[in-house]
Amino acid sequence: MRILMLTWEYPPRIVGGIARVVHDLSKRLIKDGHEVTVITYREGELPYYEDDKGVDVYRVDNYMINPNNFIDWVMQLNFNMITKANELIQEKGKFDVIHAHDWLVAYSAKTLKNSYGIPLVSTIHATEAGRNSGIHDEVQRYVNDTEWLLTYESSEVIVNSKFMKNDLQRLFGLPYEKINVISNGININAYTGIEKDYEFRRQYAADNEKIILFMGRLVYEKGVQHLISAMPKILAGYHDAKLIIAGKGGMMDELKRQVEAMGLGPKVYFTGYLNAKQVSKMYKCADVSVFPSTYEPFGIVALEAMLAGVPTVVSDVGGLNEIVEHGVDGMKSYAGNPNSLADSILALLLNPELCDKVTKQAKIKVKNEYNWAKIAQDTYFTYEKAICQTMAERQANQLLQERAKKAKKAKGIENEITNILSFKKRQAYA
Repeated sequence: MRILMLTWEYPPRIVGGIARVVHDLSKRLIKDGHEVTVITYREGELPYYEDDKGVDVYRVDNYMINPNNFIDWVMQLNFNMITKANELIQEKGKFDVIHAHDWLVAYSAKTLKNSYGIPLVSTIHATEAGRNSGIHDEVQRYVNDTEWLLTYESSEVIVNSKFMKNDLQRLFGLPYEKINVISNGININAYTGIEKDYEFRRQYAADNEKIILFMGRLVYEKGVQHLISAMPKILAGYHDAKLIIAGKGGMMDELKRQVEAMGLGPKVYFTGYLNAKQVSKMYKCADVSVFPSTYEPFGIVALEAMLAGVPTVVSDVGGLNEIVEHGVDGMKSYAGNPNSLADSILALLLNPELCDKVTKQAKIKVKNEYNWAKIAQDTYFTYEKAICQTMAERQANQLLQERAKKAKKAKGIENEITNILSFKKRQAYA
């Protein structure tokens, strides 16, 4: 199958979780014998074309003129993605299916689908309403409506959790059978051969300190502010603990002010952005990983921590709630509740036997349920559904057109007979 992936991020450009999902899914589809082409945004000095171990990656610039805002930037990017896709189709022929990732590529996906009659599958990784706890202004409404448009135009829609399936049904009124739940996955060999690096660890914490690790974007819905608020209770129960916050985002300065205001300066460390190698080392150095999101469609970071062998605490929302079973392969806490977070973290810090138990079970779960081989098969099946549906719709339209022509022809004959009879009646009367 020839598959076209449309995404605004692809490694080494990583903005959120989409880049890794598209990368890992594409690599697995290649192994299964399919042909995958990715069209994405070109950032900095990245090459316009790259053969990424079998995946054809084409990157496009945005326009030379500066857009008025982010919405205009996205629209300009879509125009250039359409241009590149047109070039590839003219050169190599049509793709069998288009796979669009999130609202940022909705317009290029819709245009290519309608221009060439290519079946469209979309993955909605998160919703604007979910990220912002509702729709509060016109920009958010525009994004929300564009998400609806993409799901409406798609033959099949993929989401990564049951939570997201319910969310899309509630927000957009999608038919139940149109939404396919296919979880995100992880490279199960990602941490093979990586050992704890003590010199690396000493850059962030003393040998006697237990590292509580947060890994992710510093934005409101990730809940880092609640984890910081939990630190006084954690330190009261286990003094030799240190919170490491790894990542960057718009809340960085606000979170640093929170730390200073609470007098936690020596016990909280902000690493800023970490590259892939540093992320792997950091997981191996951590004693507890915490993901206290207030909104999380899936939560691939939890899989990373679980696979790395770090006891994991998550909030009971979204995909995180579906990944972890409390007390079996990790710990849960009430979302937005620092007191509950502190209790779950302390339970792990104070109980080595519980840590051993949950880490063993977590590794087994990740390897059995979240491997890319299974996920790629499920995705391919969704592609087949979309192709069959598009063919059926095309045949139905052709049948309707043929019937309309026959009806028109029959109506013409009927009118002609009526005219003849009417003429004869008039002659007989005369």
